[in-house]
Amino acid sequence: MLSPGGVTRGRQLLPLRLWPRRSWGDGSIMASMQTTGRRVEVWFPKRLQKELLALQNDPPPGMTLNEKSVQNSITQWIVDMEGAPGTLYEGEKFQLLFKFSSRYPFDSPQVMFTGENIPVHPHVYSNGHICLSILTEDWSPALSVQSVCLSIISMLSSCKEKRRPPDNSFYVRTCNKNPKKTKWWYHDDTC
Repeated sequence: MLSPGGVTRGRQLLPLRLWPRRSWGDGSIMASMQTTGRRVEVWFPKRLQKELLALQNDPPPGMTLNEKSVQNSITQWIVDMEGAPGTLYEGEKFQLLFKFSSRYPFDSPQVMFTGENIPVHPHVYSNGHICLSILTEDWSPALSVQSVCLSIISMLSSCKEKRRPPDNSFYVRTCNKNPKKTKWWYHDDTC
């Protein structure tokens, strides 16, 4: 039986290793996964493929998909972002990293800023982690990559003062690499 972390045999969870993906003429993408002694094939959801095409063909303003980032894996994207005109971030360039689990869209993507320029913002930590409720507890399968991008643009655009979160130093020193493993406390709607 396939579970989120691997294949179960009885009650024992066996780790999975991803093998190279294959593309089929109908647009489906398949990856083979190797378990101890067994090979399992997993189909990536058409939803993810559909969102990739939507982001390529009709990206939110100031955002473009970094085409090189999806050449090797459909489950990890880099989105290039430009600060909106008339905001504190006008003319600045950023990169967002999206990582999708096999449970997407029922499980939110892991989203964080990456690269050399991380925006200085009260809800963005210097390691790129973003404190935004739709990325964790307020996630819904009705949301999409485009709606996440628009929320992040809106969050940056509404900022009145460039500053890091007050607990930035402590958080960056002690946090998990995956921002989804953080138990965020959403208490500030103002920037």
